Parts: sequence; C-alpha cells; structure tokens
Amino acid sequence: MEDSRDNRRQFIKNTVNTAAGLLVLPAISSEVLAKVLPETSPKPEIKVAARIKFAVININHNHIYGQVEAVTRGGGELVSFYAKEADLVAAFKKRYPDVKLAGSEKEILDDKSIQLVLSSGIPDERAPLGIRVMKSGKDYMSDKPGATTLEQLAEVRKVQKETKRIYSIMYSERLENRATVKAGELVKAGAIGKVVQTIGLGPHKISTSSRPEWFFDKKKFGGIICDIASHQFDQFLFFTGSTKAEIVSSQIGNVGHPQYPKFEDFGDALLRGNGGAGYIRVDWFTPDGLKSWGDGRLTILGTEGYIEIRKNIDIAGREGGNHLFLVNNKETQYIDCNKVELTYGTQLVDDVINRTETAMPQEHCFLATELALIAQKNAQTLTITT
Repeated sequence: MEDSRDNRRQFIKNTVNTAAGLLVLPAISSEVLAKVLPETSPKPEIKVAARIKFAVININHNHIYGQVEAVTRGGGELVSFYAKEADLVAAFKKRYPDVKLAGSEKEILDDKSIQLVLSSGIPDERAPLGIRVMKSGKDYMSDKPGATTLEQLAEVRKVQKETKRIYSIMYSERLENRATVKAGELVKAGAIGKVVQTIGLGPHKISTSSRPEWFFDKKKFGGIICDIASHQFDQFLFFTGSTKAEIVSSQIGNVGHPQYPKFEDFGDALLRGNGGAGYIRVDWFTPDGLKSWGDGRLTILGTEGYIEIRKNIDIAGREGGNHLFLVNNKETQYIDCNKVELTYGTQLVDDVINRTETAMPQEHCFLATELALIAQKNAQTLTITT
C-alpha cells in the first residue's frame, strides 16, 4: 500500500514538469499537491519605501553587502559611504553607483539626516567606530565581531548605556540564514520540546590568495573564537534561551598554517547556560573541493526531538543551501527553507524608528560577544605533533 502511494507521488512529480501535466493537475487535490510540490523558490523581493536613511563607514569585509541588503529590505535608504581604500571604494561604487562617496568619516557623522551607520571595517576598529557613531547620535550595526577585546566591549557597553543608541551586531548565520530563522519558529512552537543543547559548527575555506594582510594578524581579527565563533555563541543563547552562561573550557591553535604565525585555524568551546548546554567548533580547514565557503551546521537537541540545519550546502546531494531536518516523536521531515522570510533588517529599522529592541535585545548582543571574548582569552593552546 505504501509503495502504491509512493509511486503515485512520483508520478505526480514527473507529471507536474510536463506540458501534459497542466491538464492533469486540476484533477489532483490541493492536499496531495502540498505533499509533493517542492517550495524551493525564494519569495520575490518587494521594494519597500524608504523609512530611514543610513550610511556605511569602512568596507574591509564583503559582509557589508549583506548588511546593506538587509537594511534596504527593511526600508533603509543608503545615502552615502566612506572608506580609505581605493579598490574597496571602486567595488562598492560599482555595486551602488548612485550612492554618494563622502569625503570623510566626519562628514557622515555630522549629517543629521542619517540615522544608522553600518560597518565591516577591520575587526579591531569596529568598536571604536561604533563608539564614535553612538556619540554622534546615530545607531550602529557592525559586522561580527563587534569587539575584539573585553576592554573594548566594556567601553561600548558604557557608551551605549549613556547614549541609549542601538549597537547591533549582524550575526548573519542566524539572522540572515533562512533555515536558521525557520528553526527559531519551530523551536518556539515546541516542535522538539525543551532545548537541551546546541552544537554549532563553523568550518570555513581559507582562500589565502584573496585575504588581506590583517586577516592573518590575531591582534587585528581578535582570534578565531572571537571572530567566527561569535555566530555560534549568538545561536546558543537564542535557541537555549540562556540569559547567563559560563565557559567550561576552550582551546585554540594554529595547526596547519605555520607560515602565518599570528593566525589561528582551529578553535572550540564547551559552555553551560541557565537555559541549556552548548558546544562550538570553528576552523579554517574546509577543502577546496567543497562547492561552498563552508559546510556550516547547527544541531539543536530537545527533549522531544532534534533539528539539524545544513546552512550552505547539503553534501548528500540537494542543491543550494537552507536545508533543515526535523526529527520528533511524530516524524522525520526535511524542510526546504528557501522561501522563509528574513526579518532582521525590517525589525532593525523598526527599532531605529520606535526605539525598541525587536531585532535583537541589546544585552543578548553584548552577552554573545562577551562569551566569545572570554572563551578566546582563556583558551588553552592546542598543539598537534606529527
């Protein structure tokens, strides 16, 4: 009987993709169609009327393009940008030809019409810039990491409290990944019961020939846990609902790139929060043979099931990214999340206008960074001998 159903479903799938299928489809119930037709196409982007004006200062990482697109989707109008590097300016101008190139950072900070500033500058320069932005009366969105030392974070917290401005860090692996957004909806709905633990894996392809000099200097990028793993700390806090957490152990190492003595290519951490447990591993060992910059994964273990997300690629063969697998007491289900709406940009613009914290609570933003910095600072050095 089950084979008969499977054969019928396969017939329908094959039929849908033929011209003759247009004649057959009206005779098939919508309930059956819902089970067999894949929902793989993202929703068309709807142009949103501008609700705020924003600018960009420093564009040393390509993440800036995702940051700009998120705010634009949410109703932000990009009006100006500034960077010192001629090649980066040229690339940004090619992408956004109608946006004004400011003559200086000060020109943007003095412009009273600009409400929000974005930056993907060199990591150790992001927090000092954010402090200047907040003191100028504007809100700020940084690429991750939003600070590279605990001292920087303390000053950011102080100025944010004094100015009441928004200091947001775009943890894009959660906020801009459709499968992770979907996982948040499922967890909130109780699909896997109470969350017990998260396992966040952040492997990356190093592509040394395309990296700037600062990329290999720990003082500049803050260390591998501070940098890459800030995503995983954010996800741990979000999915476990933890408001307090401690680092149980952490380790770092440069085990495969001795030609870059100030670099780190491996890091992991074990943590315990008041809402659950977590494990994090990040590295720069993704092979060139993978058709993505990294096979990023997140596993969320609950008392009634678990969710696994394959963010960028499914090495089992499905095309594209945003793959989610849900296993609970009712079923094992694959969910294609390419049509899930991304809301961070819209919520951030709402927060700029309404002085709210819907995109990301300010304390959550800071705590994710603090945990990454503590894990980085206290990490033991991993040495692997051959």
